[in-house]
Amino acid sequence: MNIGIIGTGGVARAIGAKAASLGHTVILGTRNVEETRKRTQGDGMGNPSFAEWHRSHPAIALGTFAEAAAFGELIVNAASGTGSIPALRAAGEANLKGKVLIDISNPLDFSNGFPPSLSIANTDSLGETIQRTFPGVRVVKTLNTLSNPLMVDPSLVNGGDHTIFVSGNDAPAKAAVIELLTSFGWKDGSIIDLGDITTARGTEQLLPLWVRLFGKFQTPMFQFKIVR
Repeated sequence: MNIGIIGTGGVARAIGAKAASLGHTVILGTRNVEETRKRTQGDGMGNPSFAEWHRSHPAIALGTFAEAAAFGELIVNAASGTGSIPALRAAGEANLKGKVLIDISNPLDFSNGFPPSLSIANTDSLGETIQRTFPGVRVVKTLNTLSNPLMVDPSLVNGGDHTIFVSGNDAPAKAAVIELLTSFGWKDGSIIDLGDITTARGTEQLLPLWVRLFGKFQTPMFQFKIVR
């Protein structure tokens, strides 16, 4: 499958590398291709520079947001919360229309420093905002409640015995995303379909708790588990 990923940060790289390892063809989308290629500094999360990472993943192409969206049969939004709508607008509604879009982003607001708050909450979510803005896109919210190494290898914590959530209006789109999650190593019993895209409010509102747990544990290698 052809997969277009909006973004080039840690989440985009993790998803892209995993998808490519499974035989998918991947393009990462960025605002400015040449500027991204020239990045030689790592980020504040300990990730290597894009140039260094890309040298070790030569099969993954780099293009503009529009090129990634046009190429992908399935699209992944791995842009920041504040950057998601602008990036998807740059990708082009025509390039997105009718496609499944996995939204991994969270509406984190760092304007008052750390820890962040949510810029969208309670009566709305970023997932819903994307769905409203691009009504022809089949948005599925998932993978936004954990760190990127666990997104693509859940076995890194507790043998994979923890929970991932899925929200979206389109049942076939959710089924396609669940199939991809299963290929990443998520167990059937660990995937909970919460319902329509409004349920993304709940998973996005887990982020303030996630941030506090990160501060407590001093590691992002944990995940929520639903026990009943």
